[in-house]
Amino acid sequence: MFSPVESRRLYRQVADQIRLMIASGELAVGQRLPAERDLAEQLSVSRPTVREALIVLEVEGLVNIRMGSGIYVVRQHAATVTGAEREPVEGPFELLQARALIECAIAEEAAGRAKPDDIALLDETLTRMGGVVNDAIAVLDADRAFHTGIAAIVGNATLIRVTGEMFDMRMTPYFARLASHFEGPTTWRSALDEHRAIRDAIAAGDAAGAKAAMRAHLTMSQKRFSESFGEEFSGEEERGRNKRPPKGTAKT
Repeated sequence: MFSPVESRRLYRQVADQIRLMIASGELAVGQRLPAERDLAEQLSVSRPTVREALIVLEVEGLVNIRMGSGIYVVRQHAATVTGAEREPVEGPFELLQARALIECAIAEEAAGRAKPDDIALLDETLTRMGGVVNDAIAVLDADRAFHTGIAAIVGNATLIRVTGEMFDMRMTPYFARLASHFEGPTTWRSALDEHRAIRDAIAAGDAAGAKAAMRAHLTMSQKRFSESFGEEFSGEEERGRNKRPPKGTAKT
């Protein structure tokens, strides 16, 4: 059983293990890594943990994730890991969990306090978001404004600051690389619909609905970041899946 600190750093520990595999030559430059599922079994961790670790290594330039092909070692790495690489930075799943706990309560409270001017500001933000879904930087800025705008309805400066700080924790090379794989115009349009559901519940004064809509949005955000680096990125696994008989078809 991992302690809370060990659990929080688990994906960093897994990144350390894979670095050592590269440094020792067990994984050579140019070699494709085992599938995400196999790495998870080998290292006795979950697939999302492996996924987070692989993003760390890609940001460091040790591996390259190639769509439809796999994940490849692109350079050697010394066995010694620097302090910066060992920094216990929270992963996206922990961050989204924290946001769900805090922002669901904020949305619930905002539904009982929102005035027409508050809803008008949320509407302006959603209109702006809808016009920039193709611009990764601009849409993030609009997304941030929407979430901090809900906190502003409550009128608590600490909640506004905390909401903004939690959102800003994703403004790192790590999160930018993760988003480059899993975010785009299609996912942002889905997120926009989820934001509208939150807005509508707040405008209706539906506290329970606002809380549920915020939770649904952040749950879907986590799901979008949970797409696999295994089957989706591995050509061999994709071919193998295509060969499987449809469900209900008897094997011969």
